[in-house]
Amino acid sequence: MARTVIPFGPQHPVLPEPIHLKLELEDEKVVGVTPVIGYVHRGIEKAAELNSFRQNVPLMDRICGICSFIHALTYCQGIEALMGVEVPPRARFLRVFWSELSRTHSHLLWLGLFADAMGFESLFMQCWRAREIILDISEMTAGHRIIQSTCTIGGVKRDIDKEMSKEVDRRLLTFKGMLDKTISPVFLHDPTIKRRIAGKGVLPKEQAELLGAVGPVARGSGVSVDIRQTGYAAYKEVGFQPVVETAGDAYARTLVRIREVYQCLELMPEALSMMPDGEILVRADGYPQGETVSRCEQPRGEVIYYLRGNGTNNLERLKIRTPTFANIPALLVTLPGCELADVPVLTLLIDPCISCTER
Repeated sequence: MARTVIPFGPQHPVLPEPIHLKLELEDEKVVGVTPVIGYVHRGIEKAAELNSFRQNVPLMDRICGICSFIHALTYCQGIEALMGVEVPPRARFLRVFWSELSRTHSHLLWLGLFADAMGFESLFMQCWRAREIILDISEMTAGHRIIQSTCTIGGVKRDIDKEMSKEVDRRLLTFKGMLDKTISPVFLHDPTIKRRIAGKGVLPKEQAELLGAVGPVARGSGVSVDIRQTGYAAYKEVGFQPVVETAGDAYARTLVRIREVYQCLELMPEALSMMPDGEILVRADGYPQGETVSRCEQPRGEVIYYLRGNGTNNLERLKIRTPTFANIPALLVTLPGCELADVPVLTLLIDPCISCTER
């Protein structure tokens, strides 16, 4: 049978970011996939070597608008390790709060885009209407709707008092009502969505482990891996447990993200209620010396920062491994065998962030 090679992306109506794949087809069936990496390049790692190590914090915030806080947190944790800085306990709990707020925002944005990719325009609008509550909480607590810019070396730059915590709880309760009523039932029970994604793009647990998949892609295949289990920030104190599904298909990866949104709604109030009184920032004098690896759990999975300092104001090296890059091999395994019409939906299931990946 004759084979045809067609491009998917980098510009496509379904894609929020320019991922580029070359698809090899037999009629309408995908039989081979080749990724094309490098369409986006912003030179951020090189800029991080030219900036002072303190100027890099707002730069890391802007690697990705959706998970900006966790990028900055991963960087700050690496610098703090090199400089021997002990972050105050209250700041560690605030870092958990803003991390989970970012995760909620990211998952809601993805759920909306995923609904749009399947033609569920009303569901897309409901997801983004609920997302507005999360963005309002971000603006109230951090001063910004998208990029919080609250994480810094030695702690955080803003505090959340008891009155603001009560308002956060009230808004999260409103958000949960919208999630229960208009979003979760459709994703979980609508027969059209189930027919579209159940049993599609299956990634067995053994392959997920072999290919190094991370985040909801791995946990949807039964791999119980989440860097929050290491207890960084204050995740050890809040008693975090990863969300895992075992089916390994597109539907399982969707369930993981929906269940993680509900988990975020538990972790955020818990972090605010458990945080002790005290300062939120300590002085970080000196310069980073030596090398370290810093790891955090982004909404898409584990992000890894390698930092090397030589005791000066500039880093010798900063290298970032993002979760989308780690999940591309898994995507290349799940696409062959599917129909061409399934490619946009299955590609979105890794929640691709190409701006993060190629920087």
